[in-house]
Amino acid sequence: MSTQTGGHISSPAIRMPAPRALLPIASLLILIAAIAFVQPNAISYFGFNLMLNLALPIAFATIAQLCVITVNDLDLSIGSFVSFVACIAATVLKDEPALGVLILAGCIAVYAAVGALVHLRNLPSIVVTLGMSFVWLGASVMVLPMPGGSAPDWLRFIMKLKTPVVPFAIIAGIVLALVVHVVLMRSAAGAVLRGTGGNPAAIARAGWSLLKAKMTMFALAGFFGVLSGLSLVGLTTSADANIALRYTLLSIAGVILGGGEFVGGRVSPIGAVIGAMTLTLAGSLLSFLRISPDWQIGAQGAILIVVLALRAVANRLEGAR
Repeated sequence: MSTQTGGHISSPAIRMPAPRALLPIASLLILIAAIAFVQPNAISYFGFNLMLNLALPIAFATIAQLCVITVNDLDLSIGSFVSFVACIAATVLKDEPALGVLILAGCIAVYAAVGALVHLRNLPSIVVTLGMSFVWLGASVMVLPMPGGSAPDWLRFIMKLKTPVVPFAIIAGIVLALVVHVVLMRSAAGAVLRGTGGNPAAIARAGWSLLKAKMTMFALAGFFGVLSGLSLVGLTTSADANIALRYTLLSIAGVILGGGEFVGGRVSPIGAVIGAMTLTLAGSLLSFLRISPDWQIGAQGAILIVVLALRAVANRLEGAR
């Protein structure tokens, strides 16, 4: 509201976004500028469509990781889980759709059970999910011992959509970010779920079940992991037991790059999707610079360290205001 002082009406102060909130966007814009400098022809519809070809599966995996980080846990199995989903999609889902859907629904239930186990037994999520990563990897090899399979026609059709003006990956990423933001950051249920990571004692005193909250977030992680695997198969049209193993580190990096914290339930769905897009574009930039694939993961890690250092500076500036 406006206030009146000495006969004059003063306008309310405009609240500027915190520096840490602007950092993910700034990182993405700087990266796009670097790509434009190195390879100007890449700044086009065709260029972005090619560079962001695998951005959507990474974005889904990043949101899956965000769901787990929201409740102060960490999922080290998301990469092998996405690979398992990809193997199921390229084999069972194509040949026997009903059975494939049933298996994928069971996978989400397993994720919820993992959340319950972590909470009830007070086990470190890193240890439990690391063990599950071997389970998912072994199951992937059993389903598809050799690279192969084929994506269902409907899945290929969706992932190969050619939208006008803006590539499909960007549109889908924006929709994903906004939907998760509204559900997790703007709803009463989302506040309870985030509170489970931020102040679990207060949530428990208010009568909410911490067990149900943790199971819900792990189940959501499984759901988005399923979407990641499906979208990946739709793009690659085949599968492999090792196809998405690096998504584990990419998903963690995407959440942190987007402004999330490992503790306290402090996450940003929009920032996480931007982080996933940034990491995807970083891979393209490194390719344009002709950096060996063997060094690209290390270079992406260096980019993450620089951004985290800048975020530490932004946090100090925010605290000094």
